[in-house]
Amino acid sequence: MRILVASARAVPSRLSALPPSPPHTPPAGTPATTGLLRVIGRWSLTALVINSIIGSGIFGMPDDIARALGAAAPLAYVFAALGIGVVMACFAEVASQFRTAGGPYLYAREAFGRFAGVQMGWFAWLVRLTSAAANANLFVVYLGAFWPAATNSLPRAVILIALIGFLAAVNIRGVKAGASVSNFFTVTKLLPIAVFVVAGALLVGGDIRLGTTDAPSGAWLQAILALVFAFGGFEAALIPMGEAKDPRRDAPFALFTALAVVALVYLSVHLVVMGAFPDPAAFTRPEVMERPVSEAARVFLGGAGAVLIAIGVMLSTYGYLAGQFVSAPRLTFAFAEQRDFPRFFAAIHPRFQTPHVSILIHAVLVGALAIYGSFIWNALLSSVARLVTYGVVCAAVVALRRKHPGASRFVLPGGWLLPLLGLAFCVLIAAQMERAHAGIAVVIVFAAAGNWALARRQK
Repeated sequence: MRILVASARAVPSRLSALPPSPPHTPPAGTPATTGLLRVIGRWSLTALVINSIIGSGIFGMPDDIARALGAAAPLAYVFAALGIGVVMACFAEVASQFRTAGGPYLYAREAFGRFAGVQMGWFAWLVRLTSAAANANLFVVYLGAFWPAATNSLPRAVILIALIGFLAAVNIRGVKAGASVSNFFTVTKLLPIAVFVVAGALLVGGDIRLGTTDAPSGAWLQAILALVFAFGGFEAALIPMGEAKDPRRDAPFALFTALAVVALVYLSVHLVVMGAFPDPAAFTRPEVMERPVSEAARVFLGGAGAVLIAIGVMLSTYGYLAGQFVSAPRLTFAFAEQRDFPRFFAAIHPRFQTPHVSILIHAVLVGALAIYGSFIWNALLSSVARLVTYGVVCAAVVALRRKHPGASRFVLPGGWLLPLLGLAFCVLIAAQMERAHAGIAVVIVFAAAGNWALARRQK
């Protein structure tokens, strides 16, 4: 079990972010120093980002946004995309400095020190576990539309274990196989959405009515808050950078390409739903509130359309899980590699060269959360932690520019303007959270502080 990364002692964290190395000098984090294979190319990384964002949110959100903002609802998608785009731009600059696994945890550790890194690691890990568990829950819920017994306690547990166990086995056998599964589900989840959008544009596109609204500013902020969480998850794709072929160049490309694709998909889906239900009162019907996209498909494609979208939801949620199994275990692997977590998390399989212990523990915890909790319970925990990671990375842009000038392969224009705008956006949206959310965040802070104190004593 104690198959450890040989370079944990030899490569200190300050080598994680360096100016561009000469071609003949192996940069920090190459396979020779980490033991991981670099097999994730530019388009696989782009697919992984898209897969990490598009989960289940878009299938249940259009009715909420429409009720809050009426005919002006599409503007909320634009504002949310712009806000999250600033945050993603900050991630792009910071990610272009690193070639090792860890994502937001690594960025915070390098920018602000070990304590901040441990705090970020816990919040990022919580996001990964709970969001994966929430999507697993939703898969079973939609499976219940075809097999009602699937939602009973015992069949539900068996289905969850089978879903998660399969992904664990695939990813232990190799990151290339895991990335291939993620790519497959990225394509299959987009196909039903494409059919929905194209058919809807042809059949009900003329009924789309855009306009203004007298909704208060609070309603706009709440709508954007929901959409920010729908656009979230991209940071997970930056965790396995130790297995990307050219992460410093490919990360910015993957982030911006994925944002364009996701924004177009989300806006198109919402417009088609508006066309299917030109009467705003339709968004108060129980079946539309529960399944707005599948009910919209029923309007212009009949029962077969509703079935297609239900299958699309299942593909989308399982595709999201597949992407999570590529990215999330690399977080705890990086955590342990820096000695901020138990060392067995950094073990590498002698044959497959994958972080098999981190993958297995991720599978066990996701399965436990999915079986114990509901979709809403897990989604709430995921939402609490996400804004923390975004705000810290926006602040890390400024800190890393001072610490490692010239190290970024991609540099944001406008000096400090975009990082400060991204941080302000995170604070503004976080202010819309309820008191219970803040309480959960405080618990995580104390747990991470205890982890930091223990790791510091042991080191």
